[in-house]
Amino acid sequence: MKTARLSKTTLFALLGLATSIAAAQAPNNDGYLFDTRGVVARSGFGLCWKTTRWTPAMAIAECDPDLVKKAEPTPAPAHAPAPAPAAAPAKPKACNFSYALQSDATFAFGKADLNAAGREQLDKNVLARLDSCASVKLLMITGHTDRIGSHQANQKLSEKRAEAVKAYLTGKGARAEAVETMGAGKTQPVPGVKCDDKLPRKQLIECLAPNRRVVVEVVGPGK
Repeated sequence: MKTARLSKTTLFALLGLATSIAAAQAPNNDGYLFDTRGVVARSGFGLCWKTTRWTPAMAIAECDPDLVKKAEPTPAPAHAPAPAPAAAPAKPKACNFSYALQSDATFAFGKADLNAAGREQLDKNVLARLDSCASVKLLMITGHTDRIGSHQANQKLSEKRAEAVKAYLTGKGARAEAVETMGAGKTQPVPGVKCDDKLPRKQLIECLAPNRRVVVEVVGPGK
């Protein structure tokens, strides 16, 4: 599908970007992004945001219930009669998740070429998880840049980054008709990333690295 080129106002309406992604993270779990209240940050689709350090071992119940080991039920005393099983309809499984390819680990500054580290992250954190989906209703890819440069140049760069991720995923078997791409340019910096424009250029580029990212969001039923 064609890359959407949207105004800032329309982009916020589409993605419901009331979600606030803060730099602060919950203690002992840096696999997810949390806001300043310690609440896990969510995307416009209501999906939890993961960092590049996320592994299945870091899964939390509110974001990835299927990956969290359920506690074994306590057996009833031998003299007590077994309780009657409750008849409750099984909830359909969902295959909803999001993943953020972040900073220069995936794209060099000012570039839209997906490097080896980015391809490895997509293999492990997106393509592998698609195998648990019965189908994919939507696979949204949104490219982002830092604030260095003009709006026009950053808009085009963010779109190219999103298209590069789409090309890789569809080349690996993702259903192209379910994929949407969009460039957000420099309109959605990560909250909490504060960099003084008076810094030397190299230091400023390094400081703004978290803003240079591509976010993949998947919505669909599970198997």
